[in-house]
Amino acid sequence: MVQAPTKPRLNTWTSATWDEFISLVEDPAYEKAKGYYFDGLMKVETMGVGPDHASNNTMAILALGLFCALKGIPIRGLTNASFRKPGTREAQPDVSYYVGDRVDLAPQGSSIANLDEVPAPDLAVEIADSSLGDDLGRKRLLYEALGIAEYWVVDVGTAEIVAFAIADGGSRRIAVSQVLPGLELSVLEEALRLAREQDDSQVTAWLIQQFQP
Repeated sequence: MVQAPTKPRLNTWTSATWDEFISLVEDPAYEKAKGYYFDGLMKVETMGVGPDHASNNTMAILALGLFCALKGIPIRGLTNASFRKPGTREAQPDVSYYVGDRVDLAPQGSSIANLDEVPAPDLAVEIADSSLGDDLGRKRLLYEALGIAEYWVVDVGTAEIVAFAIADGGSRRIAVSQVLPGLELSVLEEALRLAREQDDSQVTAWLIQQFQP
């Protein structure tokens, strides 16, 4: 059996083989950590547990669900689901979505989603507290390689969303979602700021006003 590094450096990209990565993420001691693997490097990342991270995560999920419900856009969201391209790549975004006629392609069951068997999601979202630089850097390259159509980074500190449309192995900044047509990222940013002063139902009422024609 391949042994994992005895003392992995949490929240840091470390050289490792695929087998070392799998041994580590399957260790019960790291069952509450997030695992990433790309280009011969692995990262075992502690999940954000602070209130601001949790609030931003909750508000992003609430806002996207509300927008799609009001616009009649089918979605299926997955929180903290891992997506694995066996032998080469793995990512575990804070939340991901299958959109439109692809919702029926979303993985089911209790196993990690195998990208040799199911397609990648349309949208991946990372809530960045202490990991902002990495989320905008190496993780963005990882999501490009996985073929996810759109990638958002929510900056907890500034309540800003840096969003990228991904195509042909590269990415470009966008201000309006391409997979959720008509969704302006500035509206979600304002909702994140309002959530610092108002409760969720008040912010929801505000979002309804913004999303309705």
